[in-house]
Amino acid sequence: MGSQPEQSPAGAFKKETVLLVGLCCLIIGFLSGIVFSIYKTPAGGGAANVTGGQPVPQTGKLTAEQAQQLLQLELEVQKNPDNVAAWTNLGHLYFDSDQADKAITAYNKSLALAPNNADVLTDLGVMYRRAGNPQQAVATFERAIQVNGKHETARFNKGVVLLYDLKDKPGAITAWEELVSLNPMATAPNGQLVSEILKEIQDKKMN
Repeated sequence: MGSQPEQSPAGAFKKETVLLVGLCCLIIGFLSGIVFSIYKTPAGGGAANVTGGQPVPQTGKLTAEQAQQLLQLELEVQKNPDNVAAWTNLGHLYFDSDQADKAITAYNKSLALAPNNADVLTDLGVMYRRAGNPQQAVATFERAIQVNGKHETARFNKGVVLLYDLKDKPGAITAWEELVSLNPMATAPNGQLVSEILKEIQDKKMN
């Protein structure tokens, strides 16, 4: 078992990206339904449940292989508590099975050993949001941005939580303006340019 986690960081990066795209896709779908009335995420569309109103296709539905990996990783971190990759991958599996509190613990264990991982920080922010702590989510996205100023997903997620959860429209606009300044072609997971989203929000004067 010890060898498997050591080989996973590259795959873990891709996994984090997919998970966060799923998160952003649902959020931007929700926002678009309010701001634009042109894009709605279909029920059961495969995104993580962040609003509470959509089904969670993966909740409690790990594959048999994933469930086995989860057990192996739990044993691995007990035997080798300094195994960063094992803690990270354990966090991912808790993420997949909608166990936010356990994911938060696992990601924090990973970060205690390797604090400058912007991808893990961003996933941790997602889990804080799911656990009902949007303030901590934003703070964690900000930590990710401090580590990697070019981390577009952290910047996008920060804007979403500010706008949707904290009702901080100016803060969200600033977050997304900074993202667009970094990458003028930055897009939301539905393919729309973030710059266009900004214009729509400002034009519609969304409360």
